[in-house]
Amino acid sequence: MKRTRRLILLSTTVALSLVSGPMVAASPTSDGLAVEVGAAAEPFCYGEPSTPGADIADLKARFRPSNWMSTLQEMYRRRWPSGEKLAIAQAGDKYWEQFVDTRSFEAFAESMMVAIHEETHMWDLDPSRTRWDVHTAAWINASQQATTVPLHGGFPRREILPLITDKFSESMDRIYLRDPQQGGYRTQGVLAELNAGLMGLPAATVVQEYIKGVGASNSRDIAATNLRYLLLYLRVAKDRYPAYWAKIKNEPKLRELALIQFLRTAYWLEKSAPYAGKLGSPDADRITATNYAPANISIIEEFTGATVRRDTDKHCTV
Repeated sequence: MKRTRRLILLSTTVALSLVSGPMVAASPTSDGLAVEVGAAAEPFCYGEPSTPGADIADLKARFRPSNWMSTLQEMYRRRWPSGEKLAIAQAGDKYWEQFVDTRSFEAFAESMMVAIHEETHMWDLDPSRTRWDVHTAAWINASQQATTVPLHGGFPRREILPLITDKFSESMDRIYLRDPQQGGYRTQGVLAELNAGLMGLPAATVVQEYIKGVGASNSRDIAATNLRYLLLYLRVAKDRYPAYWAKIKNEPKLRELALIQFLRTAYWLEKSAPYAGKLGSPDADRITATNYAPANISIIEEFTGATVRRDTDKHCTV
């Protein structure tokens, strides 16, 4: 798939090769986010509604290729409202049918990781919301969407490669960092791919019992790897681009988004952990362990001004 200013579909390229804690009810900002950043910020836990055990047997029984969109919306209304609301927002997009497999209900459910991942890109990168390399948008959940988040350009994301000293994310590194075009994407690419991965993972998690093949088998790897890229990107920014680092450190909306995405990754990796065998490889947990290495925790805390938890409540700040 190739479209102007769209990111390459990771899922089809790579697939073959509830934790406890207090939930803070905060009022969303004008951009839909709901967490402060900075030294005075209150403790915050990321969370969103999901009911993976909700009965959808009737939807499976009624499923036909002709009713896939209404099935998609109702399936996620019952199990994951964020997916339902995105599907409603994007219902008119002509590209859905490239991603949705309607041969059976099981194939349909399995294709949701790719479909939701890509439709997240479609929403986020719509020219009405995103001006490439200038400001971006991010669909986070049914009640939270970030808009006009300043980017200030950045530097090619391939420059994080020297900080990756293992092979845990090699299959994705080849696409996103080593590819001449993809490797040249800057902050925009780093954030957009992380956000799409953080929609694709819950999309598959909440229908995991219907997934029989490999179409969603790298869901957890995608989320963990793209968080890795963000953390390493921030480290390179601080170490090699002090002027750029100063600019983005002075952007509360960007700092807020980075914190939410860090906590959100922890939240959905934990939610999906019982199904790790079908939604990811062992490398997903290995990558996650490196994301909590001291240098990476230090950079997210310095950038956001928040202290993140390292215990079982990794989706929370202190």
